[in-house]
Amino acid sequence: MRAAVQREIGQDKLEVVDDAEAVGFGPGKVRLRIKATGLCHSDLSAMNGVLPQPAPFIPGHEGAGEIVEVGEGVDRLKAGDRVLVCWLPACGQCPSCQRGQTHLCLTGFLNAATPNYRCASGDVFGFAGTGTFAEELVVDAACAVPIPDDVPYEIAALIGCGVTTGIGAALNTAKVRAGSSVAVLGCGGVGISVIQGARAAGAAEIVAVDPVAARREGAVRFGATEAVGPEELADARNRLTSGEGFDYVFEVVGRSDTARTAYETTRRGGTLCVVGAGAMDDFLKINMFELFFDEKRILPSLYGGGDVLRSYQRVIRLWRAGRIDLAGLITHRVRLEEVNEAVRQMRSGEALRTSITV
Repeated sequence: MRAAVQREIGQDKLEVVDDAEAVGFGPGKVRLRIKATGLCHSDLSAMNGVLPQPAPFIPGHEGAGEIVEVGEGVDRLKAGDRVLVCWLPACGQCPSCQRGQTHLCLTGFLNAATPNYRCASGDVFGFAGTGTFAEELVVDAACAVPIPDDVPYEIAALIGCGVTTGIGAALNTAKVRAGSSVAVLGCGGVGISVIQGARAAGAAEIVAVDPVAARREGAVRFGATEAVGPEELADARNRLTSGEGFDYVFEVVGRSDTARTAYETTRRGGTLCVVGAGAMDDFLKINMFELFFDEKRILPSLYGGGDVLRSYQRVIRLWRAGRIDLAGLITHRVRLEEVNEAVRQMRSGEALRTSITV
């Protein structure tokens, strides 16, 4: 079967091969035929080494498709079911799951250490234990989440990560209040989803911050009350909050310098929500006096926080009600053999999300 492979970390382009095989099928597993997948910035971060990932590997973790077969012991799924891929499944048994913090379950991360593909050259890993840039995928049954018939595959794929992450950061983690002021630093697909979540929560002012003009224009279409370049952020803060700072500031880039700017842009007693996935050697510096004196809450948000299955359901309900726009997030479409064009589009900032038909 066809798949897009990253041979070495730091390699600029993916290699589309036709000799890949999805392996590991057996009890408790399902085999999926991937129909659509999105390119998330985390995929690029794994490709360039910012996020740890063994190589060679097949990127992709925003996917949706159809069940081809189910392994022994799988009784809630059957061949033909339409599903999205959950790259962070909950085991239901670990301390995090027992506390109700299912998004902190480590089961999905443990899966990432086992190759789930094979090519003629040897074993190949799937990114985040999945690897949706392939025609087929074998995963634990918990990774396959049924979707209603009215949800298109390309939209379901986005719900599997970027949309759930952004909307969940606003609603689950930060718990944006109606009438509040919000700033969002980084307006790719996840940042736009944060904006939509803040709008759904009733925020009064939502300032989108991004160096790319096309993304700023897109942010306004999706609910930002205004959009500015990074150099204009201080002026927006002074204008809208009398210099006090925003009630909620979301860092959706994954860099310490951006997080520091976000911290400084948050009002005393406000909330900084860190959504971007950064490198292990990139440290955010905050002195002990300001940490104590300003009493700003710093809240990391992994996968949007909360129960991801409930978050999927909420996103679908909001989408059906017309409260959020998911189709508009897909600004470009390519086929699997054109995957490097999708990579180029994201690196340049040209695309919010590129949907890849497999």
